[in-house]
Amino acid sequence: MNIEVIKEFVMQNWLVIVVALIILFFVLNVVKTVLKWAIAIIIIAALLIYSGISIDQIKQTVSDVQSSTMDTLKKEATNMMVKEASKATYAKGQDGQFTITSPNVEIKGTAGSNKVNVTLRGISLGEWNLDNETIRTFVEQARGNGTVPAS
Repeated sequence: MNIEVIKEFVMQNWLVIVVALIILFFVLNVVKTVLKWAIAIIIIAALLIYSGISIDQIKQTVSDVQSSTMDTLKKEATNMMVKEASKATYAKGQDGQFTITSPNVEIKGTAGSNKVNVTLRGISLGEWNLDNETIRTFVEQARGNGTVPAS
């Protein structure tokens, strides 16, 4: 969202914004039920709609933030894999399943599969390909550290 657009909107519609804020404060101070929050939400939504912010723009912003967050988490996970490879433990399970655990990263997969599930500090980062050199090195290092019995 461009700050210049917001400034221009405020300069052109300052009277509407002031009236809406006065009504909003009046509703919040006078009405003491759940109804006041419904009215407040309606007033805020009306201002947003009047300002020209569309639902598509809000969705796009949320999508951008989500994408950026996942990218950051994935970078952090790969950095943790590099740092914690020597502390990783490899646990073999039933039917060729395996789990690799380090202090912050957990990888679960099946032998022969090209995909593994990656978790960073309890947050699932989804399925990753074993094409990634960092993941492959992490798995090999964990196997080299020794296998612990699966629980």
